[in-house]
Amino acid sequence: MPASSVAIPETITVHLGPPSSNAQNVTVPFADYIKNVASSEIYPTWPEQAIRANIYAQISYVLNRVFTEWYRAQGYDFDITNSTRYDQSFVQGRDIFENISEIVDDMFNDYLTRGNAIEPLFAQYCNGTTTTCPGGLSQWGTVPLAEQGMSAEEIVRYFYGDDINFVRNAPISPNLGGSWPGVTFRLGDISEEVRIIQNRLNRIAANYPNIPKIYPADGIFDADTERAVRAFQQQFNLTVDGIVGRATWYRIAFIYNNVKHLSELDSEGLLLDEVSRQFPEELREGATGPGVQLLQYFLAIVGEYYDQLPRWQPAQIDGVFGPQTREAVTAYQRMMGLPETGVVDRATWNELVSTYQSVLAAQPTQEWLEQAVGFPDIFLVEGLRGEEVREAQQLINVIARGNPQVPAVAVDGIFGSATRDAVSVIQSLLGLPATGAIGPLTWEGMAQLARDVLASAQTSEGQYPGYAVGEGENT
Repeated sequence: MPASSVAIPETITVHLGPPSSNAQNVTVPFADYIKNVASSEIYPTWPEQAIRANIYAQISYVLNRVFTEWYRAQGYDFDITNSTRYDQSFVQGRDIFENISEIVDDMFNDYLTRGNAIEPLFAQYCNGTTTTCPGGLSQWGTVPLAEQGMSAEEIVRYFYGDDINFVRNAPISPNLGGSWPGVTFRLGDISEEVRIIQNRLNRIAANYPNIPKIYPADGIFDADTERAVRAFQQQFNLTVDGIVGRATWYRIAFIYNNVKHLSELDSEGLLLDEVSRQFPEELREGATGPGVQLLQYFLAIVGEYYDQLPRWQPAQIDGVFGPQTREAVTAYQRMMGLPETGVVDRATWNELVSTYQSVLAAQPTQEWLEQAVGFPDIFLVEGLRGEEVREAQQLINVIARGNPQVPAVAVDGIFGSATRDAVSVIQSLLGLPATGAIGPLTWEGMAQLARDVLASAQTSEGQYPGYAVGEGENT
């Protein structure tokens, strides 16, 4: 059973008519909405497993509308309509069947996904009598299957396929009324929202080649990102200013949704690193993994420049969010005037990344290998390309001259598997976690190892070491 990558909204706003009609909007608890839809569309006398199969489809359908912001991305101020031409039947003020209410209470935070995709399945369905929907669920068709002894899960897979996943007990979160964060994004900004913009524009660019690709999608609003935003705005008749405001944000979301077919049964699917984090992710005590390790890297570097923050040892950058990490986060929040929760929410993360970037920007410009903190301003990982990768490869090859266990690599600016493996060996020499990725501490350690190799090669003052400083081997 996959873990939930989305949250169930506490409430949902329903438009009581077709999308463009001048109808009333009503906001109701999510569970009450599902009870109303189920009571309006199916019969309480049906077998329980048929009812449950239908409710799976109903929940997933509306969650897809919320998650993809199908209507809000078009400029509407609601999540779904009650028009059966477009969505599900919702009858304001109707009576709710008792048995349906009990079943919904049991499963309102369960939904469907397909394969490796994380978005709720656009679980298209029809009544199966007056209308049919190839590939979708037949509401009346669930009844004989249940009478034959099939479970709700078996019925769902009968209609939607064997690659359906059942996500259960998803977390519940307030409905924030759309993903728009309330601020504009422009050249120089650094945030998780910028990364989302970059990822979406890159996918849109596959269908609209006049929009240039952004590489890497690292959350830094650079000149390449601005050019891509301008090209997108021109393509879709928006004000061409290179700034992502509300209109551009939601237009990007809508076009992204369409090119990915996220609101169709044959969705291309969303992977975890592509998800728009409408319900902010958090890092808290007990969490583990690369995200925690990157957090620790940032805290360690920032901590070298602020007396209010604790100092870190290399072995403490372990990817485990323990008490020390919590205390460091709390200290950072205190220093920045943020709520002292010890939990890294979106606001804390964005502020920390900005502080880290400010630390980098404050470093004096010096010659290669002579900077006290001369690491790049992004986290270097496999798959990246560019001058910063090339510099890392130069460092690796200098280190390799004095450390035979370190393999030399091609200086091509491409972070491939050979570069990753060499970095892992170097991290082991430094006593750092052998992740194969280059964060600030790894970079600083690599620079020091390279200095040591260069110093040992110069047996007398002014003796040429046998190779040009800063130019490694191409192997």
